[in-house]
Amino acid sequence: MVAIAFYSINGQTKCFIDKMQLEAHQISDAKPKFDMGQKYILIVPAYQDFMLDSVVDFLTYKDNKNNIIGIIGCGNRNFNDLFAQTAKKIAATLKVPILYLLEFSGTSEDVKNVRKIVHDFSTGESTKKIQKPKELRGNISFLSDFRD
Repeated sequence: MVAIAFYSINGQTKCFIDKMQLEAHQISDAKPKFDMGQKYILIVPAYQDFMLDSVVDFLTYKDNKNNIIGIIGCGNRNFNDLFAQTAKKIAATLKVPILYLLEFSGTSEDVKNVRKIVHDFSTGESTKKIQKPKELRGNISFLSDFRD
């Protein structure tokens, strides 16, 4: 099974992880530096950049930046272009695909879709069919620490 790492500030992202019933590493503010040691999918909420220092610390630790294979973003569609902004920015900066976007803690359909994405990566099935969500547009700048 492909590994999963996630960050949750208000509990919505953790709630989604709990619904999926898959093992996942929670990035903590107290100890963000954790070596995933394998390929993984990152699931993040949408917050202002300064609130995500722990995610930056996690990504820049050891090979985590190189082992990320895709991102799933959570957010609130009422925020329009800011919906899932963290996922969009990290994806653009690290040049990895956004695999899925969901609102709040996700629906049962979101759980089904994300579980399929994890399964497909885990079994080596083609993920080329993954299309960029319609919300991906506009200029994105973030995490200058990651730029080569």
